[in-house]
Amino acid sequence: MILRALGIDPGTAVTGYGIVEGRRGTPGRLIECGVVRPKRGAAMPARLETLYDGVRDVLANHRPDVVAVESIFYSKNVRTSLIMSHARGVILLAAAQAGLPVAEFAPAAVKKAVVGRGRATKTQVALMVQQLLRLKRPPQPADAADGVAIALAYLLLRPA
Repeated sequence: MILRALGIDPGTAVTGYGIVEGRRGTPGRLIECGVVRPKRGAAMPARLETLYDGVRDVLANHRPDVVAVESIFYSKNVRTSLIMSHARGVILLAAAQAGLPVAEFAPAAVKKAVVGRGRATKTQVALMVQQLLRLKRPPQPADAADGVAIALAYLLLRPA
């Protein structure tokens, strides 16, 4: 069965996304990738509204079967974790309102699924996304490549 997975790398400054279509256990093909970028300097509520609207648009335009989201990593900077939680909450709400299942992956699990090691760099992830999906160049910007990697992780890690 062919699945369409939407991978999202949450953030309040830039949220990357990628839609990958394929069978479980295989990389599949890239449908689209990009970013949702709230207005620089906007207040948090306005940023979250832009993010919510952007995710809803992607969901409506591409009708994925599942939404895969990077889980919160525990940072030394508690503020960073809290801000990312706001973005994740908006994304999870949009997915729930669309009636879609959500899969969550730790950053290290995404890197391990795509690159083969959990401590891979952003550049290594982008290059492996390029290779796995047979693209001419890595997805740009890096946040979009991360969204694609999260969608790929879903396809590669979920049992058939």
